[in-house]
Amino acid sequence: MGCPIAHAHAYAQHQSVFVFPRCKLLLIFKLLRSFIQTRKFCINMGDSKDNLLWISWHDSAWIPILNPTNVMDYFQSTTNPFYDRTCNNEIVKMQRLNMEHLSNLTGLEYMLLHVQEPILYVIRKQHRHSVSAVTPLADFYIIAGVVYQAPDLGSVINSRISTTVNHLQGAFDEARTYSRYHPSKGYWWEFKETESKDLEDENKKSQKKSSKDKAKEESSSAFQRHRVNILLADLAKKFPIKNTPFPASNTHLPEQRTSVEDNSKVEVKVEVKTEPQGHKPPPEKKPRLG
Repeated sequence: MGCPIAHAHAYAQHQSVFVFPRCKLLLIFKLLRSFIQTRKFCINMGDSKDNLLWISWHDSAWIPILNPTNVMDYFQSTTNPFYDRTCNNEIVKMQRLNMEHLSNLTGLEYMLLHVQEPILYVIRKQHRHSVSAVTPLADFYIIAGVVYQAPDLGSVINSRISTTVNHLQGAFDEARTYSRYHPSKGYWWEFKETESKDLEDENKKSQKKSSKDKAKEESSSAFQRHRVNILLADLAKKFPIKNTPFPASNTHLPEQRTSVEDNSKVEVKVEVKTEPQGHKPPPEKKPRLG
């Protein structure tokens, strides 16, 4: 029977080989579920009206005449959804003051941060606390007259994590279909289905190619044949066939052939000589004995 402790130890080792990876997979799936929940929450946040990362704005009448002097007036248009009309820029504009007076006010304001003529302009939205203290809130860039909001670091990381989690979830779902388990054997991988699927895909591709080749080799339609006949008739009218006469020397050939055939006919007479059967040869002379 053997030692029961040794059998128990071997069974535990055998089970640990397969149980530990399974625990790892369960932990990974839990993490994936938490990431998916955060992803759904972030998607719902992205669909809200406060998030302006998914929209753009432009005014085609201003695009040909945009320059660094009037780009702020273009951004402060009433139809621009990125512009907040409660900012200090509106106060300065209503009082017809210079934009340099913005530094003397406190609150929300917009400023031209970067210019790369003639295609790129960057405008910053910030909250001013004092003459020298400001807090950036958002950046907007204008490319070829179209206004976009620059994404913040959190939005970029959220987007990258969402795409990564999506691909990981698809990879784990596909890997789970290849795992097998039996109480006597344990866990193992079986990839025969993928081979059969690959063969089926190759057969489908070959059938599609053969059908395409057959379609190419099919005869033309009645309309195409009719059009081809019309074109051939037009070409025959434009370029008629010239009749070339045969040479006169060829007319004597039949007579010469008949004469040669007559001369070639020669009667061959075969003479067969036959000897008469009634005559016998003379007897041979026998020598005399003395």
